[in-house]
Amino acid sequence: MINIADRIYYFWFMTKSRTPLKIDMHTHILPEKLPNFADKFGYGDFINLLHHKEGAALMMKGDKFFREIASNCWDPKLRVDEYAQFHTKVQVICTIPVMFSYWAEPKDCLYLSQFLNDHIAEIVEQYPQHYIGLGTVPMQDVDLAIEELERLKKLGIPGVQIGSNINQHNLSKPRFFEFFEACERLDMAVLVHPWDMMGKEYMEKYWLPWLVGMPAETARAISSMIFGGVFARYPKLRVCFAHAGGSFLPTIGRLERGYDCRPDLVAVHNDVNPREYLGKFWVDSITHDPMLLDYIIKLIGSDKICLGSDYPFPLGDLEIGKFIEEMNLPEEDLENIMYRSTLDWLGLGSKTEDQAIKQLLDKSV
Repeated sequence: MINIADRIYYFWFMTKSRTPLKIDMHTHILPEKLPNFADKFGYGDFINLLHHKEGAALMMKGDKFFREIASNCWDPKLRVDEYAQFHTKVQVICTIPVMFSYWAEPKDCLYLSQFLNDHIAEIVEQYPQHYIGLGTVPMQDVDLAIEELERLKKLGIPGVQIGSNINQHNLSKPRFFEFFEACERLDMAVLVHPWDMMGKEYMEKYWLPWLVGMPAETARAISSMIFGGVFARYPKLRVCFAHAGGSFLPTIGRLERGYDCRPDLVAVHNDVNPREYLGKFWVDSITHDPMLLDYIIKLIGSDKICLGSDYPFPLGDLEIGKFIEEMNLPEEDLENIMYRSTLDWLGLGSKTEDQAIKQLLDKSV
């Protein structure tokens, strides 16, 4: 069982020290060795790892090459040393979205999810001052997803990562309401990460699924949750969207215009202006662009922006917020982005630091 009180104490201590606390809340990890799930289950293009040379492995999707990864994708000690170069104290770790496997048989996806979640929980137990975990769940079967969500809660994992769509079903589908209700009830944070990008088969050249499809996927997820009434139904649900919310925030004017001019098409399940939801969810800081980040701060406030890197992948912010530190932001904005917003999103920062330490001391008596 992960001691969250100890974690809060550590965060408090670091904020009081001379070195500012930095929490990177968007990073990915895998076990060094994966079972051959296709052989185990008897079907499917599950990811397996081919360790073809020292310090590297090929991610194979069935018999097709997917991506080459280095040992910083599985070695927790190496990761600590790497991100310490950018004065980062803590990483929030979650699986790589291709591992979601929502297409698989639900019971098989549950087994895979538990394998990945147990690995993450083990790393957090071994390195409690350096890692916080997010789990994965079989979203294609809401009952099984909630079952694993409840197990994650018992393990001390404070949240889950889910995809921007579930087998091309939007997150606004009523079938997912029970899952979001459970996240709210269990006080579990949610990270929505783009995956299985719509239209990817029509734009395979130029890496467009990652450059264009991913931002659109995230906008799709936010828009569907707003217009589908998810946030209205579950106002205490804490959701963070990857990659600075994708193309949602830069196009909020268009979304609002659509709501105003065609409410018969847009405001079908929720009659609240989408602009009213700005500041009701979190996004990470991965814009690669100070001007865009400054715009997002003005839109939703720095208290809803979390430092994220997408480490260890090349499209991420692998200098872990260096461009943010060079923006000459007010101290409060900088501290919000570097750690406070993440603690709030994870449900670890609802009290002041002094209240948190008092709570810890009271428990120790």
